[in-house]
Amino acid sequence: MFDQLLMHLLLLLGAAIALVWVFQRLLAPPVLGYLLVGVLLGPYTPGPVIEGHQLRLLAEYGIVFLLFTIGLSFSRPQLQALRHTVLWLGTAQVVLTTALVGVLAWLLGLAPVAAFVVGAVFAQSSTTILSKLLEEQREEQSRHGRLGLAMSVFQDVTAVPFVVIIPVLGLAVGAEAIAHSLGWAMVKAALALALVYAAGRWLLRPLFHLIVARRSTELFTLTVLFVSLAAAWITGSLGLSMAFGGFLVGMMLGETEFRHQIEAAIRPFRDVLLGLFFIGIGMLFDLSALPAVWPLAFGGALGLLTLKALVVAPIVRLSGTDALTAWRTGLLLAVGGEFGFALLAIALESGAIAGQAEQVALMSVLLSMVIAPFIIRHNGAIARRLTRSGARADEAESRLQPLNVADLRDHVIICGYGRVGHTVATLLHASAVPFVAFDADLTRVARGRADGYAVFYGDVADAGLFAAAHGERAALVVVTIDQADTAWRTVSFLRAHYPPLPIIARARDLEQSARLIAAGATRAYPEAIEASLRLGATALSLVGAAPENIDRLIQDVRDSDYRLVSQDNGPRVSRAYNRHRR
Repeated sequence: MFDQLLMHLLLLLGAAIALVWVFQRLLAPPVLGYLLVGVLLGPYTPGPVIEGHQLRLLAEYGIVFLLFTIGLSFSRPQLQALRHTVLWLGTAQVVLTTALVGVLAWLLGLAPVAAFVVGAVFAQSSTTILSKLLEEQREEQSRHGRLGLAMSVFQDVTAVPFVVIIPVLGLAVGAEAIAHSLGWAMVKAALALALVYAAGRWLLRPLFHLIVARRSTELFTLTVLFVSLAAAWITGSLGLSMAFGGFLVGMMLGETEFRHQIEAAIRPFRDVLLGLFFIGIGMLFDLSALPAVWPLAFGGALGLLTLKALVVAPIVRLSGTDALTAWRTGLLLAVGGEFGFALLAIALESGAIAGQAEQVALMSVLLSMVIAPFIIRHNGAIARRLTRSGARADEAESRLQPLNVADLRDHVIICGYGRVGHTVATLLHASAVPFVAFDADLTRVARGRADGYAVFYGDVADAGLFAAAHGERAALVVVTIDQADTAWRTVSFLRAHYPPLPIIARARDLEQSARLIAAGATRAYPEAIEASLRLGATALSLVGAAPENIDRLIQDVRDSDYRLVSQDNGPRVSRAYNRHRR
């Protein structure tokens, strides 16, 4: 039994590595590679078969971690700022899509209950696909990106009442029972929100302070996993979506100084488990049933994509948003969603839908998820054609103002907030240059936040931290760490993963400076020699040397990586100074 399980795991991982690598080489969304792995290893194709139920639990945790990281980006103050827009836009989209699709399905011959299920399934959008593709395209902080993602998360929340309503409809009970069940679900959702909010406000921050004091990466990661899964267990125990709990606790932790390190810790688990989720979805694809239902499934997919875009774009436009942003948001939300599969499973189990209708709905959502990445990839070009606008000015206007420093572009990342890091931050702030700083010492973090600066807890030797801080969008990294080995590892990682990024570093002496430059630092300034240079410059100034000659001489010393001031190079310094005097 164990040997068979291990063989299945190796087969699954090997196929995933091969196909995802191929899709990445083709510049296609990796999500499609995972789906294809599921199709090839599912029960409906020849060859090896892996039981899908073995993946479902792990895949569900992937959705929990996804919503957890989204919650980190949409903290409570940000959602409060968006509530007037997202609340009514999200509600209008879900209600209108469910109603329109339900009526169309009923007119096509479906029973009223089955038609309602299809409408509810089609109303869901894929937060998974949307967030991953927006991140890959660097559009997650654009106006249409944040609006689309916020509305998609809201749709995930609206899946809660559907989870209650659909089984009740399947049992064909009266309207009074439906109203009672829905009201009870809302009470439980409010209770879950209160529990997670109380924990976030009074327990989580002290807990992470206690864990961080141990300076253990393993302990920090275990705590992140425990907190996210505990919140999922709370909402799951209340009969709600586990992903809803992940989102709530992520939203609470998004307000703390630990959010970037938390995101870096959870990212590997999230990405792997989400891959398993999409493999499980691919295993549902019955190729043998496709010839019989493909016209209806293909028409359903096109109808889903078209109808949702036509529903979302006008209501976003009515909120006062420009036409280009409205259409881009509509295109982002056109895709079917993973929660739609969960609703279909519940409906099938309760008898609310069955037979060919269930297969058509399933394949329509699957096909929309295959087509949608290409629509999302080219949403700007499609929207400009729909609005007959070739100008890029609308895109510039559609950018949201940054909600936090991690969302900024062309910012400076300061690694270490000690004496030197604080000085650099003060100078950057005085010059109105955006920056974010990280330090593993909570005392320094607290001091920086008390100064009003964007200082967060984070181990700068952690590769995932720079991804969480969007290192690819930074203009400069300043490494001010006083631990030589940590500084060297940080510079080496940055140069390997962000080749064009300028890096300036602090060094204690000439030897460490040379080591950092060899590791890839653009500049590395040894403190002892820099202090001597400033002392020498002051001495030259006081004896009447021209300021421009002094500045050029010091720059010559730096350009030579300080070789000019080594003990056997005194004559070369004299020649350089005399050259500048002339």
